Amino acid sequence: MRTMQSHLAGRSFAVIGDNALHYGATCDVAQAVTTHLFGICPNNSGSTFLQKALATCRATWNLPVEGQRMTGFVGPVNFQPLDPGDPPPGLFWAAGRRWLERFADPAAYNWRRSRVAWYFQAYARDPAASVFYTKSPPHLVIVDELVRHFRNAKFLFMVRNPYAVCEGILRCYRRYRPHELAALAALFPERTLDELAATHAVTCLAWQRRNVEKHGHRGTFFTYETMCAEPERVAYAVRTLVPEIDDLNLRQQLPVKGRYCETLNDMNARQIARLDARRIVAFSHVFRRHRDVLDHFGYDLL
Repeated sequence: MRTMQSHLAGRSFAVIGDNALHYGATCDVAQAVTTHLFGICPNNSGSTFLQKALATCRATWNLPVEGQRMTGFVGPVNFQPLDPGDPPPGLFWAAGRRWLERFADPAAYNWRRSRVAWYFQAYARDPAASVFYTKSPPHLVIVDELVRHFRNAKFLFMVRNPYAVCEGILRCYRRYRPHELAALAALFPERTLDELAATHAVTCLAWQRRNVEKHGHRGTFFTYETMCAEPERVAYAVRTLVPEIDDLNLRQQLPVKGRYCETLNDMNARQIARLDARRIVAFSHVFRRHRDVLDHFGYDLL
């Protein structure tokens, strides 16, 4: 594979193999796009691989990172403090009521400005691509607003086993500095990190159930486990929802989170095996209070 860098209108212009990437800064994305497709999925649930796979499709405009992380996005983001003196919500953004209310507040967003910024920084294999795709985990709680502000909004709804989600969250938090963890503990003195992770995971599942019940006709639903076990089935579901995306390949090797390239592989068993008995008990204590949510998606208590 050949990669060459040059600059066009002040932006990096990549050539991968023989396919030039076109950028929104030099194209009329607003004119080309007829469908806005959103990945609606909790964090640590496999949405990055799906995003990378969709970016290889001819019909899609894509962003290099989550929509909330793009320059010019106007709205709350989980990696920045929402109030002075607070730690960033990080991967626990659905665990605190005040945080959740902020992410779900329509007044906190300016979608017109965000859309302009997204279009300008988007890239595509084909300048005539007609599907704009992005994902940001906190957008799970504002699907109503996405429907209201984006023409022909469609959704890929996905969930994952909450025990694996919690393991991924807590493994990421090993990289946090002591003062950041201390600030989080001070904000939630009555709950451990394990309880925060479990609360976050089950809250996301509850929101996703409501999303699918209300907006299922605008999207397709599948689990991380189904995507890994039956990628062709999921690709077919995406193609049925958005016929323009007729070349989605979920069996290719893709760079995930900028660290390594991998093929789609169900990591649940490996991640859950890392959990000790104490953590499983802590997670299950929270999940048991929301057993109906786990049952709805077919996940068992450990």
